[in-house]
Amino acid sequence: MRRVADDFGQPNGLAFGPDESQLYVVDTRARHLRRFTVTGDGALRGGDVFATCDAGSFDGVRLDQAGRVWVAAHDGLHCFDPDGTLLGKLLLPEVVANFTFGGPKRNHLYICASSSLYSLRVNVNGVRYPGW
Repeated sequence: MRRVADDFGQPNGLAFGPDESQLYVVDTRARHLRRFTVTGDGALRGGDVFATCDAGSFDGVRLDQAGRVWVAAHDGLHCFDPDGTLLGKLLLPEVVANFTFGGPKRNHLYICASSSLYSLRVNVNGVRYPGW
């Protein structure tokens, strides 16, 4: 085991891109999401801020097959284009902590909020990682 990054206030959610060459890490205290490049030997390069949260702080993070980045926030789910542009928000009436893509096609969102569990079918598919 080796440390590959240690400059976080409160690292929280993490997710790999579709081909596992990018790693996204939420820093809850800093209220942002960073993106790293994963090298062939498992080290990380970069770590620039990919997105900043404008609604509380980020928590869980997942990607869809098109490389869009979905992140839980206090007002719902935020969806970002791979270039970091905010595409939109799925607003919920309570703070969202975590979520996942599920179902046979990974096109159902299961969302854990403050006191409820939500399910929603979407027109995208979550990432299926090689070998998982």
